[in-house]
Amino acid sequence: MPTVRVALLGAGNVGAEVARILLHEADELGDRIGARPELIGVAVRDVTAPRTVDLPRDLFTTDADALIDAADVVVELTGGMEPARMRILRALQAGKPVVSGNKALLAQHGAELHAAAEAAGTSISYEAAVAGAIPIVRPMLDSLSGDKVNRVLGIMNGTTNYILDQMDTTGASFDDALAEAQRLGYAEADPTADVEGHDAASKVAILGGIAFHSSYRFDDVYCRGITGVTAEDVEAAREGGYVIKLLGVAERVTDGPQAPEQVNLRVVPTMLPRTHPLAGVHGAFNAVFVEAENAGELMFYGPGAGGAPTASAVMGDLVAALRRSVAGGPGVGPSFHADLPATGVDDVRTSFSLTLLCPDRTGVLAEISSVFAEHGVSISTMQQRDLPADPEYPDQRLAELRFVTHRARNADLVRTVEAIRDMDVVLDLRGLIRVENHT
Repeated sequence: MPTVRVALLGAGNVGAEVARILLHEADELGDRIGARPELIGVAVRDVTAPRTVDLPRDLFTTDADALIDAADVVVELTGGMEPARMRILRALQAGKPVVSGNKALLAQHGAELHAAAEAAGTSISYEAAVAGAIPIVRPMLDSLSGDKVNRVLGIMNGTTNYILDQMDTTGASFDDALAEAQRLGYAEADPTADVEGHDAASKVAILGGIAFHSSYRFDDVYCRGITGVTAEDVEAAREGGYVIKLLGVAERVTDGPQAPEQVNLRVVPTMLPRTHPLAGVHGAFNAVFVEAENAGELMFYGPGAGGAPTASAVMGDLVAALRRSVAGGPGVGPSFHADLPATGVDDVRTSFSLTLLCPDRTGVLAEISSVFAEHGVSISTMQQRDLPADPEYPDQRLAELRFVTHRARNADLVRTVEAIRDMDVVLDLRGLIRVENHT
């Protein structure tokens, strides 16, 4: 059986697992590929650093460029922008297929990397960049390539899902849930990329590009993280039959039947009805929900992170790339022919839940309702809860008013909230969260 030489860049949790699979399962993989994969080296910054998998020391090198030049295919799992971008370009320009899990790089420079692959007659694959072990990139590229995708939404970050799930199921505060996520290894010591939504935003840019055959970047994604979600927000959602999830959304939008289509990309904390399939995604798991013209509603669910699960996605791409190489061609990459522009959130039709602290007296509800009407936003539900006396507001009876709106233009909803916030009868705006699947 012929051999194909594999260069691995990076030996972190995922890279070490990929190396283990290549070393221990090369013969079986060779039967599937038609050529035996040979791991010729692993490029790392420090050859003496401890690894999660015991690997032969003579595989390690600090000379990534020489390793790339000696390989037939390159697997990049180092992360970051540079030198990862230049190393991937070096491999692609030499006609070598590349498999990457580098979501931040792909969300920022994906168009450049795809163009380089096409110019050299090779390919770049990145199943592991989006949702760990979940197969979503190739189903979107292949299985749904004959359909029209209208919307993709999902839980695309395991850390934030674990935190919100703990807040919902145990009543934990955000800080306590984050600390537990860090203790378990779900969250980094610096969790900013996760809790601020940046990790999920990179994935939305990648999936949106595939779904709508257009090229998007990280900066095209409207992003809000979960640091502002309180235990009170979670409790209020639960009382209303909802659960709060950090959702990544990419969807077609239009301002009317004759208006050109655009695509909105966003990552926002969102209230989901507990009957929605995504509401049942617990812990650090991920799930992606796809709405297509003919296939209808599809959901892809599984581990969103972890060394072995993510290595599974890397190996799927690697086997596919090597099969194409053995067969004598790179295959067909994603198409960006549609060139649908990314749009802001103003014209997106959505719903809000907002919670207000108000004096409990006659006429307050009527005043607030009139502001909704003035801005063309209708109220779907309203709940009132009487509150105990508060020393901050002496001699006042207090009530908490919770509104859920019908779907309306986001810009109209924002103007409504701004007007309500300035009203004399509104003492405090205690919660403001988007609602999904609400009519």
